[in-house]
Amino acid sequence: MKHLLKISDLTREEFDGLMSLTAKLKKEQKSGIEHHILKGKTLGMIFTKSSTRTRVSFETGMYQLGGQALFLSSNDIQLGRGETIYDTANVLSSYIDGIMIRTFKQSDVEELAQYGQIPVINGLTDDHHPCQVLADMFTIIEHKGSLDGLKMAYIGDGNNMANSLMEVCALAGVDFSIATPDGFACEQKYVDGAKAVAEKYGCKIDVSNDPVRAIKDADVVYADTWVSMGQEEEKAARLKLFMPYQINKELWSHANKDAIFMHCLPAYRGYEVTEDIIDSPCSVIFDEAENRLHAQKAVMAATMGQML
Repeated sequence: MKHLLKISDLTREEFDGLMSLTAKLKKEQKSGIEHHILKGKTLGMIFTKSSTRTRVSFETGMYQLGGQALFLSSNDIQLGRGETIYDTANVLSSYIDGIMIRTFKQSDVEELAQYGQIPVINGLTDDHHPCQVLADMFTIIEHKGSLDGLKMAYIGDGNNMANSLMEVCALAGVDFSIATPDGFACEQKYVDGAKAVAEKYGCKIDVSNDPVRAIKDADVVYADTWVSMGQEEEKAARLKLFMPYQINKELWSHANKDAIFMHCLPAYRGYEVTEDIIDSPCSVIFDEAENRLHAQKAVMAATMGQML
């Protein structure tokens, strides 16, 4: 692996390798075994979108791998204030060993990888969130034993999380069913791409506007916020449209009895999910959040340390 820009760039072998490496690094960390795979290396972390989990998990992960992380906000660098991505990529390549970027446009991430000479990791864009879904799949493996024969239901907005979950389920051979309101579906290019991969690995991608259809017989139920960063002006309209897609006890009754609930956080209780679901024993949201640390360490080790 040279970069992690989006899930669809991964091979099945790379995905399986990342799951195995995540398990190894997590076990070692819990056992007090140091793994300074990236000793002496520096990760530059570019943030034009703020985040609790992304910054803390990458910074901590880099420290645990023996390296150091530099936080670079939009106020700290010239990117977006006149300097081209080409120049930024080349300059940073001479100082540091890898870049993690959390930003708006996917094209910015792609161009950093194209013009730089160091690994680039997508910490989130408007189109993709690959680090989160790798942590999600590892969490499912921990709770279900494997991914074989599972179905995931995603209910809500066809956003970056929906795109990446659809892609990773297709790659992992997990059936994926998504329900979104009219006008909020995933872009067709992502649906078509995921369906092509799903056919190769023997699973199904089902797209509809019906949350009951999506959640029926699901082993994993996933929700995300209805109002993402930059959409605050749409909040009132979105809440009205999305309320029929709330994950509550009535909707949950259509999932499998041993289904688990997942959310990438931050969650807004009473909107996309009710408290009696998110705070119930079926919820694995905090295991999922912790696993961001371990999965991202695997990504950094694979890209900056050539561990795969």
